[in-house]
Amino acid sequence: MYTDSIYFMKSTYALITGASSGIGFQIAHQLAQKGFGIILTARREDRLRELSLELAEKYNVKTDFIPSDLAEPNAPHDIYSFCKEKNYDVEVLVNNAGYGIESQFHKTSMEVEEKFIRVLGTSVIALCKAFIPDMLEKKSGKIMIISSVASFTPPSSIQVLYGPIKTFMNRFSDALNVNYKYRGISSTAVCPGYVVTEFHTASGVQDQMDAVPAFMKLDAKNVATEAVEATLNSKSYCIPSKRYKFLVFLIKYAPWLINLLSNTLSGGRYEKR
Repeated sequence: MYTDSIYFMKSTYALITGASSGIGFQIAHQLAQKGFGIILTARREDRLRELSLELAEKYNVKTDFIPSDLAEPNAPHDIYSFCKEKNYDVEVLVNNAGYGIESQFHKTSMEVEEKFIRVLGTSVIALCKAFIPDMLEKKSGKIMIISSVASFTPPSSIQVLYGPIKTFMNRFSDALNVNYKYRGISSTAVCPGYVVTEFHTASGVQDQMDAVPAFMKLDAKNVATEAVEATLNSKSYCIPSKRYKFLVFLIKYAPWLINLLSNTLSGGRYEKR
């Protein structure tokens, strides 16, 4: 079982992508509360600066930030170089950045699709590839990959590539565990359902999300709490909330029922109204 004291004795850091809002914002608070130094990255520099100061003052931990757009191919390298130049010992790598595409698949340019895949998929691989050698050297490291319950559900009519990319992320996380868990590095795929954040508003699909039943909506702080505990305890998967755990159970053992509700049950993040 994970104990906070292990990390309080180290000058270790947690790197969080997509940290300026939503799940990433709450994960930053959770990890700072446990004594980790915090490195924040996202596109909005003003929010990163504000959060960095807030965490440092509230939890008395070291914080830093680097504005970065993971849609850019060099972003993962720049983030890793930033950490190396400042001698930050990254113990926890949180791959949280994400967004959605408003337009229908056949109307979306390939350039837009490639950026989408880069943020949700390729950048995760690149960051893991950059930081794992350092984790191997010290025989210790935790990786969190924010996936989605959409990785288990039937395809959605809202965002064609979202679910398939998240399914791939689950398999990638599994592969990391097969290759590195016995060497002290674990990966946790966190698969939330609908979470109250800015995700869907920013992605232009808020209208579709407004029809989600209230009981299916999750609080970002609660999701972050379960995600952090699962990651620090080296769990392979985290499905926040009992109702979504039950949903995944149904998907496995009563898929015919889920097929009737597929467009309602594809997970994501959205802004409360």
